Amino acid sequence: MPEMTKPRPKFLTLYQIRLPLAGFVSILHRISGAGLFLLLPLLIYTLQSSLDPQPEGVAAFQAIKNNLFVQIFLFGLCWAYLHHFCAGIRYLLLDVHVGVEKDGSHKSAIIVMLVSLSLTALIALKFMGVL
Repeated sequence: MPEMTKPRPKFLTLYQIRLPLAGFVSILHRISGAGLFLLLPLLIYTLQSSLDPQPEGVAAFQAIKNNLFVQIFLFGLCWAYLHHFCAGIRYLLLDVHVGVEKDGSHKSAIIVMLVSLSLTALIALKFMGVL
């Protein structure tokens, strides 16, 4: 009796898997949500220090706010919030079966990326005084 062997499973590396844009939007939605949740105490502290009526508190906040690395970090948080918000609206629409097809899903993923990046750029330009 011949021995029947099962074919071995194919080993895939992460570089071989082609994730669609909607998959990247989903992963970024989860990462942005977790990041916003974990950084919530820092955001609340920043808000509290920005609302401090004492001149020393305002001066300390201005000194921190004018640091380039802090500005880049805050723009990153701004993008995370806007991406999470826009992707959340996309998922609400998917829940009511709007844009479930492959083409509609791809278009909505493009819209989420464009809107979140565009709004972040507008806020950054407004913050820097360009607009």
